[in-house]
Formats: sequence, structure tokens, C-alpha cells
Amino acid sequence: MFEMPEKVTIREVGPRDGLQNEEEKIATEDKIDWINLLSQSGLDYIEFSSFVHPKWIPQLKDAREVAEGITRTPGITYAALVPNKKGLENAIDTDVDEVSVFMSASETHNKKNINKTIEETYPVLEEVVSEAKAAGKTVRGYVSTVFGCPYEGKIAPSRVFEVSNRLFQMGIDELSLGDTIGVANPKQVDEFLKQMEENVPFSKVAMHFHNTSGMALANVLVSLERGITKFDAALGGLGGCPYADGASGNLATDDLVHMLEEMGIETGVNQEKLAEAATFIQSRISKELPSHQMQIRNRQGGRNDG
Repeated sequence: MFEMPEKVTIREVGPRDGLQNEEEKIATEDKIDWINLLSQSGLDYIEFSSFVHPKWIPQLKDAREVAEGITRTPGITYAALVPNKKGLENAIDTDVDEVSVFMSASETHNKKNINKTIEETYPVLEEVVSEAKAAGKTVRGYVSTVFGCPYEGKIAPSRVFEVSNRLFQMGIDELSLGDTIGVANPKQVDEFLKQMEENVPFSKVAMHFHNTSGMALANVLVSLERGITKFDAALGGLGGCPYADGASGNLATDDLVHMLEEMGIETGVNQEKLAEAATFIQSRISKELPSHQMQIRNRQGGRNDG
């Protein structure tokens, strides 16, 4: 058995990445209540929304209202995704703690997602990163389609490294590497990280797995073995990418916490409080959450519709 880390850090992305693909409109008040429940669970990082134009992701058009309505707990980083300078202005205006920028390692996915080529995206993000840092904010960079693209298939690791290094040169504090359509397998992740170790400092890297093929937790284990200790996850397994067909739910926060705690790896998260937050949002989206922990809970006690 590989040497396990003593602690793992979880980036909760459910309120943004989890809800952005939900067709049923979630009330702003429910989002606020859910985030407040998440804040009581021991998580120290919550990505609460995205300051994108409403026509692109209608579900998140209330980012400002959510930002102003949540109760901010000391010690928790409240982050939001921003696509451009205008989004950054709105995010800073609501006193966001961390700004997240995003792009893809796939040219085709980048064009469909951002409506720009990769080269055209760099100066836009550079301006956002620069101004966010000047405003005293930390900055996170997301790279999508790291292990596969719905349009181009497998992506060469060298392309991921090139995009990642450009983001670090801009001044980002942390890099999130996304398996956007959930096609990665443990061997692929292991080989990728082995190469990446020579290019990017792992202390500044988080992995963002989707569970489309049921391999997210297996990919986490391989990442742990390679020295990664930060992971993005969405409570209950909510989420997917609106610009990538078949990109079903994210790695479930509750499943991840359960596995790590059972292995003796500290997460700082209270599983019962996490379950309360999961039960709450499940009652607001009118369908069962796909995580194993919620499936167990639903079968044992029946659904709680609030």
C-alpha cells in the first residue's frame, strides 16, 4: 500500500459546478440556505457561483444576490468563477475571496465554451488574473478536458502542460485539472501525473474528476499515490459541463469524504453535517442525488423532501 497523506483538502464546487447544469430553477434563497449548511460542515472552501452572462448559464444569474445573502464563516474561502473583466468587476464588488478563471486544453472545446481560440483566451485571462491580484484576491485556474475532449478525443499531456504553465506565468495560485467528460482511468491518470511532476509543482495542483464512468474515486487513489492532496468535488455528485455532452456528475464530496475518513485520512469535514446539506439540496432539485452515500441514506430512511 502506498504511503498515505495525513490530510486532504476538498474544494466544494457544488453550488457552481453542481448546479450550473440543472434545468430546474433553484431559488436564490435555497442556494443561500444550502451554502450556509455547507459552511457548517467543516469544509474550508466553497465555490458559490459564477459571474458569467445570464444567457450562458441562466441558473447562476443570481450570483450577486447569493454572494450578498450567504453568511460568511471565518476560515472559509468563498470563491466564484469569472470569465472576463466585467465578471471580475462584479465579483470584486461582492467581496469574493478567490477568483477562478477557466479555459480548455482542447481547441475545439475552448471555442465552444469560451468562443475564443486558446491563444485568444490568454490575454483575456491575463487581464483578469492581474487585476484580481491587484485587488488582493487569490486566483485559481481551471483547465478543462485534460484527459479527453468530446470533440477531439484524447488530449496530449504536452498541451495540458503548455496551458498550465501559461496560467502559472500569469500568477495563478492554484491549478485545477479537470476530467470534464469523465473518461480518465487510473493508469492514464498515473502516467499523466508522472509526466506532470516534471512540469508543475504538485503543491499547487488540485484534481477535478467527474464520475461519468464510475472511476472518479479510483482516480483519486492514484492521484494520492502520486502526491496530490487537493480535490474538487460536488456534494451528492451533482453537476456536469453544459458544453460537454455526457459529462455527468462530479466526484461526490460525500463519497470522497467517506472514503478518505475510512482510510484514516483527515478531511476536517463532519459527515453528518454534510449529509444534512445533501438532503436539503436533494429536496430542492426534485430528484435523488447520485452519490453512494445519499443512495444509502435514501434507501434506509426514504427521501426527505423538506
